[in-house]
Amino acid sequence: MNSAPRVERLEAAGRAAVGECPVWHAKDQALYWVDIPARRIVRLAVAAGQRSEWALPEQVACFAFDAAGTLVAGMETGLFAVTLPDAGDVRLTKLAAPRFDAPGMRFNDGRCDRQGRFWAGTMVQDMSLASTAGALFRFDADGTLSAPIVDGLITQNGLAFSPDGATMYLSDSHPQKRLIWAFDFATDTGTPHNRRVFADLHHHVGRPDGAAVDADGCYWTCANDAGCLLRFTPEGKLDRTIELPATKPSMCAFGGDDLSTLYVTSIRPAANATDADGCVFALHPGVQGLPEPIYAGMLPVA
Repeated sequence: MNSAPRVERLEAAGRAAVGECPVWHAKDQALYWVDIPARRIVRLAVAAGQRSEWALPEQVACFAFDAAGTLVAGMETGLFAVTLPDAGDVRLTKLAAPRFDAPGMRFNDGRCDRQGRFWAGTMVQDMSLASTAGALFRFDADGTLSAPIVDGLITQNGLAFSPDGATMYLSDSHPQKRLIWAFDFATDTGTPHNRRVFADLHHHVGRPDGAAVDADGCYWTCANDAGCLLRFTPEGKLDRTIELPATKPSMCAFGGDDLSTLYVTSIRPAANATDADGCVFALHPGVQGLPEPIYAGMLPVA
């Protein structure tokens, strides 16, 4: 299990400027992800090597499916229901919008908890400002957007939930932070509490970007700027490091028939990019993942 797995570059996936939010959709046997500045949602039917993409009118950073295959997506101006047609234009319905506390904000990392509530955080896009205007929000199954649940974030990231749903993980990937927190999570109310530092990447490498939890309850984070994946036990101990060809891995997700494949998106830096930067990778780390929860509410179909 601890030998270095072979990392495969998925050539059919193409390259993204900022590839994020990989989600395995079992019904389609396909991997979906976003390219944030390109305003694209991308799908790769892995076995066939067939790539599709959909253009959106504004940047999209995170999404989750509902039971019907409609997406709830975090974008620049709010949360939207997104219908991806086989042909023609994407259809959007605005669901809710938070109060953005600074100019130039958008949603960033997000996913559903084990009960099907959609969680997503906001950030100021200009990271050089180191603005703490970012916050984490909950979108309940009844279509209600919460007040900020966690605030004071610079670059919200790393959202994930333990297999039993009783622990919520959250990170701030800004260079000034580089922290991953764990919270006790009340599954009945969707309320995190007892926040504590789970891992401080100042003691490791890179910045903690997008994450996934495996069936053993271990937390995988993409170490952005360090070109590797880090796996932490539920006690916060680093137990594996897997090197990647791309300098800026951005988020990982388990997929495939038995959820034993780990897919990783990456970012293509503006300067000194390599041939691998911006690509999607696949590897078999020797552990299984968990099915990605779907949104429990009923989204409108435009």
